[in-house]
Amino acid sequence: IRAQHVGKHAIAAGGPLVVLGGPAMLIGLGGGAASSVMSGESTEALDFASVQRSNPEMERRCQEVIDTCWRLGASNPILSIHDVGAGGLANALPELLNDSARGGRIELRRIPSADPGMSPLELWCNESQERYVLAIEAGRLESFREICERERCPYAVVGEARQERRLIIGDSHFGDTPVDLPMELLFGKPPKLLREARHGQPCTVDLDLLGIDALTAAQRVLRLPCVAAKHFLITIGDRSVSGLVARDQMVGPWQVPVADVAVTLADYVGHTGEAMAMGERAPVALLHAPASGRLAVGEALTNIAAAVVGDIGRVSLSANWMAAAGYRDEDARLYDTVRAVAMELCPRLGIAIPVGKDSLSMRTVWEEAGESKSVTAPLSLIVTAFAAVDDVRKTLTPQLQTDCGETQLILIDLGNGCNRLGASALAQVYGGLGRHPADLNDPSALVQMFNAVQALARAELLLAYHDRSDGGLFVTLAEMAFAGRTGLEIDLTDLDSQPLAPLFSEELGAVVQVRREQREHVLRILHEAGLGRCCHVLGGPREDDRLVFSHAGVAVLEAHRGALQRVWCETTWRMQTLRDNPQCAREEYQALLEDSDPGLHAALTFDPRQDISAPYIGHGRRPCVAVLREQGVNGHVEMAAAFDRAGFTAVDVHMSDVLAGRRGLREFQGIAAGGGFSYGDVLGAGAGWAKSILYNPRAREVFAAFCERTDVFGFGVCNGCQMFAELRSLIPGTELWPRFAPNRSEQFEARLAMVEILASPSIFLEGMAGSRLPIAVAHGEGRALFDTEQGAQRALVAGAAAMRFVDNYGRPSERYPANPNGSPLGVTGFSSRDGRFTILMPHPERVFRTIQLSWHPRDWAEDSPWVRLFRNARKACG
Repeated sequence: IRAQHVGKHAIAAGGPLVVLGGPAMLIGLGGGAASSVMSGESTEALDFASVQRSNPEMERRCQEVIDTCWRLGASNPILSIHDVGAGGLANALPELLNDSARGGRIELRRIPSADPGMSPLELWCNESQERYVLAIEAGRLESFREICERERCPYAVVGEARQERRLIIGDSHFGDTPVDLPMELLFGKPPKLLREARHGQPCTVDLDLLGIDALTAAQRVLRLPCVAAKHFLITIGDRSVSGLVARDQMVGPWQVPVADVAVTLADYVGHTGEAMAMGERAPVALLHAPASGRLAVGEALTNIAAAVVGDIGRVSLSANWMAAAGYRDEDARLYDTVRAVAMELCPRLGIAIPVGKDSLSMRTVWEEAGESKSVTAPLSLIVTAFAAVDDVRKTLTPQLQTDCGETQLILIDLGNGCNRLGASALAQVYGGLGRHPADLNDPSALVQMFNAVQALARAELLLAYHDRSDGGLFVTLAEMAFAGRTGLEIDLTDLDSQPLAPLFSEELGAVVQVRREQREHVLRILHEAGLGRCCHVLGGPREDDRLVFSHAGVAVLEAHRGALQRVWCETTWRMQTLRDNPQCAREEYQALLEDSDPGLHAALTFDPRQDISAPYIGHGRRPCVAVLREQGVNGHVEMAAAFDRAGFTAVDVHMSDVLAGRRGLREFQGIAAGGGFSYGDVLGAGAGWAKSILYNPRAREVFAAFCERTDVFGFGVCNGCQMFAELRSLIPGTELWPRFAPNRSEQFEARLAMVEILASPSIFLEGMAGSRLPIAVAHGEGRALFDTEQGAQRALVAGAAAMRFVDNYGRPSERYPANPNGSPLGVTGFSSRDGRFTILMPHPERVFRTIQLSWHPRDWAEDSPWVRLFRNARKACG
């Protein structure tokens, strides 16, 4: 963040005050009040008035306005900004003024409202989201207005700042001033709140391990929701948008959801970025609340350690506290945990907590048949760690490497042999809690481990890394084996006198994979860091597909990797069957039986290192391509970056520019339409976009004239693919193109999928036919729908189909998830007869750099093979 954008600037007297974003609504009115009481204890009207709703399209428009403003640098019209949350405008506007030691005059009836019947109180205090309040520099108000109009973002000047420290709220409808008070009264020091808290004593018994079979315990733990695979929750979220995602949840050629850390890029050129990771141990709070807080911090740090962030002091934390305040001993437990984390642990770690949030109404009560009932959530601390990353390419994953010669696994045990099982996954699946939970007894050891792992990662001495958390060491090792599709030979003898405790204890720590010849060097570095007593060599991968855990020479747990992985995915499969198309869920689950599945791969018919656009770029001419935007489009920046990489000048063109006549398409040699989400919060994103062209005489004329030219090209992806498909009447040679319908799975699909490039006249795919390689997929309506049953076959025969989904064996596929949308014959990309227009449902613009792919062959260079698509377009422009 640039220094000029960090601090809020002073608001001058007379400075205009603006509300940006959605209109006021009679929702969220009681949010601030309702969050202060237990659910069920307030009135029904207050509960209903507290309900929120989201409007992602409005939030996107607001963000585009804000981004446009700060990109103006010294000409940024925004002096100060504040989000609208609890308390609504009644909180946000006074705080905005108070930051500059000003008062203000606000006119209620200038506030945009969707409900003309709202009272002055409701207008002033409702908590409708996706709104901001801003102070605008008076001389730049007109430029701010133009930005808002271009982005179709509602705004209103609702008042002005005043020198006098007084808040006056006028209401022109009633001709009065509902609020007129000194700012000092509003922001004066409130009296201290005194609460009396008493400690309770949990009633617990020791966990009885007698008679527990290790394999049965492992299967139960793998099915526990907090341990089980959760890909059905991951693949419904767009994780490739922006083209700046370097590490998402999915790991390796089989895309197993086990990544420890999320990593994003800072730009489209370099390799610096940002890392984020989370930690939580809410069940432990049932036994020892401060221990649960320490473990949450520790888990966040052992997770983020997988990225190269440098010294532990560069990490910052966000703390989200949740508790049932006022209930029994919850206040005392909350106090103890906050003190343990904020005043004791983090100072010893040298880490700051600059931001946080709290929700202190984690209890609901109701009456049923005259009986009072309640549910109380345990004290919970969710910790998010974030830090800058020096080199995103060195991020470690849990995927075990099987092509690096002989390797071994080392456990770094921060529990130092304690192996406490209280509130562990093992305890939960056997219906108990135990007595003594895991804890962070030695914060200095965590610092030493973090910094040692960072040094080892920078030196590229680690092949894989995975932290130990829910499920313990067994789950850590099993997930590493799942990601690498390999067996394991593990010896537990040195960890404990009996095997169950070290297998399932959830003490902090991590497992690293190292080359056999570098093992002693790595152990020496760990020893010099003060971790010698914590390190244990466990064993390594097996050539077969079996996981074998031994203790004192006796195998205590032995199972086939595929069988365990199916158990791990079973909970997901059963939930997915209820939520999604059950046949798709079944097909994905059955695919786990295929032990011979080779995973994602690449087979190229061209040299990705060859820059065929270089001679044309050398001439110095950069053809202009219009990157189009409309409601729901959020993939325009990465589209522009991909064309820029290939030697184009990318120009941002909002449809509002075309509709208002501010810009045409004559000056452009190409148009590109990117992806995003819904159109105005309704399905049919591309169809809505197309109709804004077809049913507007000016826009239709502009696009028709462009499509008739023979010296131009068009490229559509995702929403843009749908949009161009609906414009077939304007684009010559597209009569074989389909329309697009909701995915067969009945869900948004975000994956890394395999595609094959087919022979077609597309100028974008020239010289790439026959290649198979992974590509990002992110769409909810990508299923190709043809006018006839033979439509897909006709498109293939005629060369109109330019791309199709294939499975990991390279075979065209209609099965899920190899074909994530269910398109017939797998077809997912199309070309016009003359090759000038190409539409694709997958996202090549989000993976034009190798680092943007969650898996790729190690020998790929900086540019991924997908950059060839954009270089082909540059070559075609001459």
